[in-house]
Amino acid sequence: MTSFKFLHAADIHLDSPLIGLSNQEGAVAKRIRSATREAFKRLVELAIEKKVDFLIIAGDLYDGDWRDYKTGLFFVEQMGRLNAAAVPVYLLYGNHDAESQITKRLELPDNVYEFGASKPKSFRLGEIKVAIHGQSYRQRDVTDNLVLNYPEPVPDVFNIGVLHTGLGGMGGHKNYAPCSLHDLENKGYDYWALGHVHKAVVLSKRPYIVFPGNLQGRHARETGAKGACLVAVEDGEIVSFTSESCDVVRWLKLSVSLDDVHSMDDINTRIRDAIETAIDDQSDGRMLVCRILLEGRTKFHSQIIASEDEVLVEARASALGLGHVSAWVEKVKINTIDPGIPNPPGDPIRELQKLLQEAGSDEALLAQMKYETEGLVRRLPYEVRKDAENQLLKLALDENFDALIDDVVPYLFARLNVWED
Repeated sequence: MTSFKFLHAADIHLDSPLIGLSNQEGAVAKRIRSATREAFKRLVELAIEKKVDFLIIAGDLYDGDWRDYKTGLFFVEQMGRLNAAAVPVYLLYGNHDAESQITKRLELPDNVYEFGASKPKSFRLGEIKVAIHGQSYRQRDVTDNLVLNYPEPVPDVFNIGVLHTGLGGMGGHKNYAPCSLHDLENKGYDYWALGHVHKAVVLSKRPYIVFPGNLQGRHARETGAKGACLVAVEDGEIVSFTSESCDVVRWLKLSVSLDDVHSMDDINTRIRDAIETAIDDQSDGRMLVCRILLEGRTKFHSQIIASEDEVLVEARASALGLGHVSAWVEKVKINTIDPGIPNPPGDPIRELQKLLQEAGSDEALLAQMKYETEGLVRRLPYEVRKDAENQLLKLALDENFDALIDDVVPYLFARLNVWED
């Protein structure tokens, strides 16, 4: 009987900043700055603990060119740990770490096998009867269907295809290395280890076609547990498939109803209770980064709008008061409605509110916003872009469009919540 286990990870983005949290200080800042490294350490520890036969990294190990050699040295150090544990690593480079994107290089340990960018490459693991096929990116914008040139499956072994692809633009991601699900299903491989899409999803089980998602959520749209896939195979059949969490900072959108609150203190209490419940139910020991969504009808609507900064500070104080770096409030979104303003039948204001609440999570809309603003931003003088003081312009320059929507919505509702007969 031939049996083996492997880990499939992707989109690690080593040393990438967590968007919206770069200005924090103290213990929170330390945890945030080290998040992608700590998540990668957990992946390495998981590989050693589970005694996997190999690890696959399906692209975007890095987040573009390194600021210095520390990023590369950290990766080499972690590969050295796996080398000592006799765990080989099969590494494919995606759009963020393509040959054209990374100018610095370090020699990697002998246990790291890299897929080339000029053509597909195959690695044979004879003892456990496995063949691993893949091709790295030469440049960031790969527009060819790479799958078409992947080799035919090797007979009588377990064939794994490694590919960094947008698969038709899933989730609003750019459609690099475009292909179809049909292309993958008909290739004859037993498992497709995909990367690029940051949301974990199993697209098929015959064969297994899998995006593991990214290893560490980097902003408020990447909520919930993040990690890698652990796969066990016996006699050519997958007998176990699990998602293993590796994240150290977990993003969460937390709705807090303000219906029937009697004071501003009540608002703070409800926020604190919601955060405490989330820590108990959803953190799994990780630090939670919460985006608080204040909802419902409340007579304090105008007061909340007027004291938005104070509400945020109180929410952060409530989070910190629950324990040492157990939670942090990234932002408070104000989606409340003044009950003194009547709404017509069907409550279109409420319906619009719901649509706008979901807009920041609409990947297609965010991609469209990026497309529409790219040309405008490029035409701005360098001095304006470099020293931008306007908050909305800063968000557009940083391509932080979900935050831009968040900043606009409260003021939009303040104007819309006026009904005339």
